[in-house]
Amino acid sequence: MTSEPYILVLYYSREGATAAMARQVARGVECVSGIEARMRTVPSLSSADTSTEDGALHATQDDLRGCAGLVMGSPTRFGNMAAPMKQFLDESSALWLQGALIDRPAGVFTSTSSLHGGQETTLMSMMLPLIHHGMVMVGVPYSVPELRATEAGGTPYGASHWSTEAGDRPLDDRESAICRALGKRVAEWAMRTLGSQ
Repeated sequence: MTSEPYILVLYYSREGATAAMARQVARGVECVSGIEARMRTVPSLSSADTSTEDGALHATQDDLRGCAGLVMGSPTRFGNMAAPMKQFLDESSALWLQGALIDRPAGVFTSTSSLHGGQETTLMSMMLPLIHHGMVMVGVPYSVPELRATEAGGTPYGASHWSTEAGDRPLDDRESAICRALGKRVAEWAMRTLGSQ
């Protein structure tokens, strides 16, 4: 019995905004027949992190190895991905040496507390190790109408969200739609790749 292929929706979330985005990305993945979303998080590196776990399982390198595609999210930290996500990727050297992720589709998403707080540089910083792995980056095209109309988060590089400095601004409808569009696109690319093998 073979299991259904999956898109790994991998995220780190300290305040909950990135986790909310991950849930929307997973909804987009689940719109595509024949593939499922597998949500996983990475553990915090700080003992001072008092965020509550949302019950998500921690990712393993095997989750990454077995995925048909990846959508990865992190809050912005000074225009870069958060350290826990970076550490998880740093530990993927064995997969890189094996070429385990070559030609698999990947997308990225982020949440920031300031409107001009480095959304696009964070997205691009997450892309770099994925490109080294040989993954094929999937963005959000302007054919997604919410991308042209958003007043907060959303870029062609990937989905984004502006949570405000207080962190009390939930995802708006446009940001949620962009997250779902990203998940759906990565899942569609994965199915095309699987169909050509």
